[in-house]
Amino acid sequence: MTALAVAAGGSWRGGWRQGLRYGALGLPLAFVALPLYVVLPNHYASQFGIPLATLGALLLGARLFDALADPAIGRLVDRWFARSAAQVLGAAVVAAGVLALGFRGLFFPPVHERAALLAWCAALLAVTYLSYSVLSVLHQSWGARLGGDEAQRARIVSWREGLALVGVLVASVLPALAGLSVATAVFAIALAVAVLLLRQAPQPRIGAPPGAAAPAAAGPLSTPGFRKLLAIYLLNGVASAVPATLVLFFIRDRLQAQPWEPLFLASYFAAGALSMPLWLRLVARLGLARSWLAGMGLAIVTFAWAALLGAGDIAAYTAVCIASGIALGADLTLPGALLAGVIQRAGHGERLEGAYFGWWNFATKLNLALAAGISLPLLGAFGYVPGSRDAAALQALTWAYCLLPCVLKMGAAGLLHTLWLRKETTT
Repeated sequence: MTALAVAAGGSWRGGWRQGLRYGALGLPLAFVALPLYVVLPNHYASQFGIPLATLGALLLGARLFDALADPAIGRLVDRWFARSAAQVLGAAVVAAGVLALGFRGLFFPPVHERAALLAWCAALLAVTYLSYSVLSVLHQSWGARLGGDEAQRARIVSWREGLALVGVLVASVLPALAGLSVATAVFAIALAVAVLLLRQAPQPRIGAPPGAAAPAAAGPLSTPGFRKLLAIYLLNGVASAVPATLVLFFIRDRLQAQPWEPLFLASYFAAGALSMPLWLRLVARLGLARSWLAGMGLAIVTFAWAALLGAGDIAAYTAVCIASGIALGADLTLPGALLAGVIQRAGHGERLEGAYFGWWNFATKLNLALAAGISLPLLGAFGYVPGSRDAAALQALTWAYCLLPCVLKMGAAGLLHTLWLRKETTT
């Protein structure tokens, strides 16, 4: 086993091999997330006759349990990093094994009676989500412990998130093309390869740095910089999650372009992945925070334009997907790199990365819940139902999909300028 004892700043030299070895785990983690959100409800409804309302309640309960567990998982990950290399990689192997088995077991249950099936689904959702969260926090903490300047931190995050977008693209087509049995087998293989590559990746330091003070009892939430960044991240995340929640409604009812869904989604995710080198170049010129502000500005302009589109505007909406995908690249790459800097400046480097990312992931999951909780009731209040062709209802859909994210993004941009950039210019 490679010793995890290389100094944080010197272990990453920026080559593509190092980026691939570290970032590879992002691919299977993103791969597993999409089927659990999209394919699983349809599978249980169509194959086993489980009502959608029951499935919705089951999935919501599992996600809430998972989100609440994230801060505790973060503290556990920090303990592994403090103890030994073997414990870090051993935990990754165990979590990967549990995740692969849980993912397959969810789609191929050994029981078929309804009560037993629901109990099986609930138990495996909890186990699968928890093992997924353990691997996610461990992976994020590993990258943050590599340290470096703004450009290096952005490169580290871009490898992780860029390969995650590849995982989303694969997961969006493989189950339909090859079936769930092949998809779960491919996922297990990709996960095993990714864990093996992580073993050879640039290595973070194990244990606390010499002379480090004990962390405050409240940990991340006692750090002013983290509270400010978390507020910006939450508002920006809700702004991004609202159109993600409503995109299929907009495509099918406002644009009346359901056959073009694969083109739109592929354009969006591919643009996000391919834009990451562009954001890294911009970071080298403007810094992380100003580059993120530019990404927010691009998203605002893009969704304001989308509000002008109507039925049959296929080419124009493809351009919207590409532009918003480029903005997605900024949202995926830059906030995580800013967080790594907050951890370093707070003196919590090589000690509390897991705790920070536990709260960060909690916020990410809260974003999705808030987006659904804001946008769907708002649409219902204005009379929109899926399949509607009523002009007023479609106008409400346009406001919710296009203009609400613009308002929220402008709020996030204002917070970023006031809480972050103004401080940078006065210090």
